[in-house]
Formats: sequence, C-alpha cells, structure tokens
Amino acid sequence: MAKVYEFLANGFEEVEALAPVDILRRGGVEIKTVSVTGSELVESSHGVTIKADLRFEDAGDYSDADLLMIPGGLPGATNLNAHEGVRNALLKQYESGRRVGAICAAPMVLGSIGILKGKRATCSPGFEKYLTGAEYTAELVTEDGNIITGEGPAATFPYAYRILSYFIGDGAVAELQAKMQYAHLMENR
Repeated sequence: MAKVYEFLANGFEEVEALAPVDILRRGGVEIKTVSVTGSELVESSHGVTIKADLRFEDAGDYSDADLLMIPGGLPGATNLNAHEGVRNALLKQYESGRRVGAICAAPMVLGSIGILKGKRATCSPGFEKYLTGAEYTAELVTEDGNIITGEGPAATFPYAYRILSYFIGDGAVAELQAKMQYAHLMENR
C-alpha cells in the first residue's frame, strides 16, 4: 500500500490540508498527518484546531514515504519553511527520486530548498517570486518530474485527484470522482 505523509504547521489552510487527506483515504492510500508544532494539535489559518496523526518527532525518517506533501495557508507555509526537519525531509525525498507535493503558498518551501530550479511549478498568485529557479505556469496543477504543485484552495480537488492517480490509476480515480460528484460538477461548469 502506498504511504503519504502531510506536514502541518500552525496556520495551515484547511481545504488544502484536509481535502487531500479525505480523497487519498477514500482511494485506499495510507496518509498520515504530521504536526510540526511539538504537539499533536495544530491550529489552522482560520482558527480550527485538529489533532494530527503523528508528531514530527515521533514519525521516523520518512524513508517509507511514497509522497511527502505540504499545504499552504499563512502563516502555515512560512512555519513549514522555518522547520529544518521538514526542509530536510522534503529535500531527501526529492533527491531519492520519490514524489513531493505542495499547494498554494507552500511551493515557496520547495523553492527555498532549491528543488524547483529548472522545473515548472505553480502556486498562489503573488508567491511565484519564491519559486527560485522555476518556470511559473499559473496552472491549477503542474507536474514536473517527481514534483506536483497546486495553485490554491480551488485547485485542491484536481491536485488531490492527480496525486491519488499515482497510486490507484486514472480509472479508479474517475470512479471516485463520480461518487464524490466531482465529475458531475466539472460537466456543468
């Protein structure tokens, strides 16, 4: 079974953090939320407190991760960027050829650790200046090699479904999209 970890810092964006967890779990992917606050409790950018599955200190070295991902939100993304453990885990994941995902303001972390150089990436408009060395696409979702980035809250569903497709394939994702009325939504836009 695929294994994904999502790092959460105080100030995370709720939709960008929790919708991918929901979608991946519905698709049968093991995903663990990891608090970087020193506690299992993490407060969102809009004052919602959740209990993460693990504390960063207790999760191990992430060598079993098929994908590491980070949500945006402020100051969540800047808090993630200030956490050396998260930065090191993302860099090691990328360098080992395994997948890394970031959405909204969070691609700034990938830019600051140098893994976007020569890559295509997207982010929340206004944060492209932090995508050091990347070609900014302004797309909802951009994939380049083992990096996937998403634009922001409205891009969360296509971003999460694309990530799920890495593990269960496009056909199974299409079935889940239909069950969650996403396919119907996209037909009526």
